[in-house]
Amino acid sequence: MKFAEMSGLSEIVDSLESKLDMLARRLEHADKAKKGLESEISHSAALINRQAEEIAALKQQNESLKMANSLLGSDENKRDTKLRINSLIREIDYCIAQLSD
Repeated sequence: MKFAEMSGLSEIVDSLESKLDMLARRLEHADKAKKGLESEISHSAALINRQAEEIAALKQQNESLKMANSLLGSDENKRDTKLRINSLIREIDYCIAQLSD
């Protein structure tokens, strides 16, 4: 009877060892996948930052071109240019008033 119990315990231990090995391999695989995904996220975030910087630069360039176009006589953006110039003048006046105080 004791031999049968020992044999049963041995089978249980072997089964547990097998299952632990399988879980360890799954964990290792999951860790590798996680690291790969983290790397992909980091790469994507860097790409998004570069694209955001490029978009900001292009918007600034677009505004500069609109203003230059207006100053060169284009009727299309004259109103926007006048508003922008007036806004800049108000900002300058405000700064002068602050310095005068």
